[in-house]
Amino acid sequence: MSASYSVCGLGLQANVPLAGLKGLPAPRHVDLRVTLGSMPADLDGIPANAACEYFTERDEQGRPTLRVSRLIAGRYYRLAYSAGITVVVDSSGDEVWTTWADGATEEEAVSYLLGSALGFVLRLRGVTCLHASAIAIGDRAIALVGPSGSGKSSTAAGFARLGHAVLTDDLAALCDSGDRIRIQPALPRVYLWPESAQSMFGSPDSLPRITPNWDKRRLDLVGEAFQREPLPLAAIYFLAERTSGCAAPVIDAMSPAVALINLVADSHASEFVDRPQRAQEFDVLARLLRDVPSRRVTANEDLSRMPQLCEAIVRDFHAIAAEPVPA
Repeated sequence: MSASYSVCGLGLQANVPLAGLKGLPAPRHVDLRVTLGSMPADLDGIPANAACEYFTERDEQGRPTLRVSRLIAGRYYRLAYSAGITVVVDSSGDEVWTTWADGATEEEAVSYLLGSALGFVLRLRGVTCLHASAIAIGDRAIALVGPSGSGKSSTAAGFARLGHAVLTDDLAALCDSGDRIRIQPALPRVYLWPESAQSMFGSPDSLPRITPNWDKRRLDLVGEAFQREPLPLAAIYFLAERTSGCAAPVIDAMSPAVALINLVADSHASEFVDRPQRAQEFDVLARLLRDVPSRRVTANEDLSRMPQLCEAIVRDFHAIAAEPVPA
């Protein structure tokens, strides 16, 4: 039984219902067709020289975690994950196929598909994406930007606990309408490491695992906790490394030039972008930072202080909104 969803501004139609997407609005039209459990027929028996590997992602020990290849002279891209998940995307970003090896599960395959693989698809389609969480404050959005481990997901969960709707936990797709740039809603969930779940919710077991084989936990965004419509991006907060010596959150202004360097570094799936796409992305981000203020946030590493951090960001955002626009 097929199912359709609106995710990151795309109308997604899958051959089976996808785990974790129940309740998302149906799209007005289909942009991306997803097939779980099989690959394109014309990939059957392709010779080894039909695949050209051009990117390898490695973990801290140097072990490959993701290999990206072009297949059949660039007609397809293959993302092969070390977890046994394989995602194939056609060159236009209109169709995706996903399979998984013995020992992996369909839930794990969907998690990869809707994570870095979806970011890859969006970049193929010319959509600029930030590696960021996004939160609704009133009728506008703020982005929380930072490298892995900076606390984006924990901070997003902290905002959700204070009653602010979350647009996305990790993949922020930007909709450039010319006059304003909006953030598209992604998935109705936030992923947390067990340590974060322990600190914020009392026990890791207070939240379900993403899949039975993974230790990471899932905070489901139900009802008004998930922002289902795109919102204009009104401020960007760069999360610096947390410290034990910071009693209260410190929020400092950033220049557009410094912010641009950081945004380019934290754009999603940037390693897959060709020169024309990179030029387009640079233009979108530069225009964004001409209109949207940026802040650098330094917070305490103690996650029990997360409410104070979120409240400080909200106060700062309201102060920004109250500033007069320069003539």
